[in-house]
Amino acid sequence: MTEATQELMYELMKRIQGDVAGLKEGQRDLLQEMSSLRGQCHLLQGDFNNLRNTVGHIDIRLERIENRLELRELAEAQARFEPHP
Repeated sequence: MTEATQELMYELMKRIQGDVAGLKEGQRDLLQEMSSLRGQCHLLQGDFNNLRNTVGHIDIRLERIENRLELRELAEAQARFEPHP
């Protein structure tokens, strides 16, 4: 009887060991996927920063253009009041 109990315990332990090995493999896969997702998030953050920088430059250029147009409009308005030879 003792031998049968030991044999059952041995089989149970082998099954548990196999289950634990499967869990470890699944955990390893999840860690790799999380690492990949983390890398993709960092890349997206870099893309957002680049876009923000580009929009900032465009905003500065647009402001310069608007200022030039206002100066031209002021010069044209002033020219109406100046005598022409």
